[in-house]
Amino acid sequence: MSKKILGKLGAIIISLTMVISLVACGKNTASNEGKSKVDKIKESGKLVIGTCADYPPYEFHKTINGKDEIVGFDITIAKEIAKDLGVKLEIKDMKFDGLLAALQSGNVDMVIAGMNPTEDRKKSVDFSKVYYQAIQSVVVRAEDKDKFKSIEDFKGKKIGVQKGTTQEEVAKKEMTNSEIKSLGKVTDLVLELQNKKVDGLVLENPVAVSYAKNGKDLAVSNVKFENKDKGASVAVKKGNKELVDAIDKTLDKLIKEKSIDKFVTDANEQVE
Repeated sequence: MSKKILGKLGAIIISLTMVISLVACGKNTASNEGKSKVDKIKESGKLVIGTCADYPPYEFHKTINGKDEIVGFDITIAKEIAKDLGVKLEIKDMKFDGLLAALQSGNVDMVIAGMNPTEDRKKSVDFSKVYYQAIQSVVVRAEDKDKFKSIEDFKGKKIGVQKGTTQEEVAKKEMTNSEIKSLGKVTDLVLELQNKKVDGLVLENPVAVSYAKNGKDLAVSNVKFENKDKGASVAVKKGNKELVDAIDKTLDKLIKEKSIDKFVTDANEQVE
């Protein structure tokens, strides 16, 4: 057989091999695209969650046996969801205002971070049912507690809020005579308050109580807001109904057993 014929046969074989590979890849891609998010999570063996661990008792860092760990009642709930799916839990800690972007890009499977299911957020992500509800509070320096008894008392004062949160919306809506300062991390806001760079922080009540308990120089004021908290829900990428259903199934069980109240109590006891 001539070299010319052998060369042609070789080219044909290579072409056929490439075609077969492309067809196989196409089938695998189509097969993978046809799988639900729940199937993909189970195949990977892990549930990846996004959170912002500066929000005790929801989620926060704690040193356990010399190792830094993320704990809190949101994390306990996430572990229950992972257990019911039959997978391990992987936690990714990031700034609150980057959580939904991480969800939409596929960097995480779900977000659990004391997040309120607002109408604006519902435009970009889907939510589970509400699993916990709290009121909004204002944390002040302990020495100023008697000074600030109403929203009007903060006229001309600086108020700290976490960027991208419901608390930021509430402050901008109801504290119109105050200067609003937004930062990405609650821990940074607490330092601003302690260093007298702001006069108060708007936080959910369990979080406010936690920081006041941890910092002797802080206190929860008696200021009341008109805003009704929408509660906390788990966020998932739009169109993943099966995953929302799986999450709701676990939440239904935990709510029926009154387990979440116990998780909150346990988390509060862990706050240092």
